[in-house]
Amino acid sequence: MIIIPACFRRLRGLAGQLSLVAMLGFCACPVSAQETPAATADSAAATNNPEANKAWKEVLKAKQAPMPPAEWQGHPPTAEQKAAFFVPELIKGADKAKDFYTRYPDHPKAAEAHKIEYELLTIASQRFGDTSQTARMEAIESVRLKDPSLGETERFKLRMGAVQRLMEDLPEKMDAYVKAAQELAKDFPKRPEAYQPLLMAAMQSEGDAMKTLAQQIVDSPAPDGIKDQAKGLLKKSEAMGKPLDIQYTAVDGREVDISKLKGKVVLVDFWATWCGPCVGEIPKVKATYSRLHDKGFEIVGISFDQKKDSLENFVAENQMAWPQFFDGEGWGNKFGKEFGINSIPAMWLVDKKGNLRDLNGREDLEGKVTKLLAE
Repeated sequence: MIIIPACFRRLRGLAGQLSLVAMLGFCACPVSAQETPAATADSAAATNNPEANKAWKEVLKAKQAPMPPAEWQGHPPTAEQKAAFFVPELIKGADKAKDFYTRYPDHPKAAEAHKIEYELLTIASQRFGDTSQTARMEAIESVRLKDPSLGETERFKLRMGAVQRLMEDLPEKMDAYVKAAQELAKDFPKRPEAYQPLLMAAMQSEGDAMKTLAQQIVDSPAPDGIKDQAKGLLKKSEAMGKPLDIQYTAVDGREVDISKLKGKVVLVDFWATWCGPCVGEIPKVKATYSRLHDKGFEIVGISFDQKKDSLENFVAENQMAWPQFFDGEGWGNKFGKEFGINSIPAMWLVDKKGNLRDLNGREDLEGKVTKLLAE
């Protein structure tokens, strides 16, 4: 996934030395010697065109990182401030690249200009959420994908870019995203990264749809790591609607056995103290526990921590009253392996009959618990 750096330290010192692409950490489409068209007599003449060469320098200059505002020193900007500052620069650079290859189509740098245009627009879209250039990007992809001389690497990156844009609009465009992810994996079976969107589609799906997508991955030439995650999804789907067998002695000595909690609704929280999103869920979980515990709501924690003292200190400091499982194995956690947990937080809900009813307790936790308590 594409992640914008959170820290802008040393940015002012780097401005003017780094391109926008390098500064923003974008995994861009490199221009390889193999993909650059051989210079022809016309392109050689274009190279000697002072006006064209000057325009090319302007394109390269447009890729340079602009000087960030002085007030960002010591005061990291918000996402909105970053977008307001960088997006216009990115679009301006893309416009210069387009102007260059339009005016000088036979210049030896014309192919590179095409890539720079798409590259900068992709950053604006995927890093900063700008959708103003979506139609333009789709048009670029359509034209370039029809080029018979386009290399496989470049073709794959264009296709992946289109899939990633659909991902930004989930769940509204789930059907289109699933179709695009399936086609990507089918058309590029030897590329390990081609299966990531399909795995994401499976993770975002439920029921039979999730099983179908996960099985497609298992049956494909996908890398073992991605197959293992798909198998984990199948394990979880198989557990739905069945009794959940979890028994352990908590770090504080309490004995936990979900089968003995029938008549109560139980949240099984797979988490770790080092997991930012997990920690971010704690206030909501504590609030729900406080309001509904007396009505029959219980929580059991399954910690993926590797240091017992870190877990115990964190639980005490945050006044987490429910019991915690710990075996120090991290991702090799006993229950994590048994139930195919490959990402946390994972929050499961068990109904009053002791059956697993929901694999996504993060979404509307209190509402879901209240509904299960009323059954």
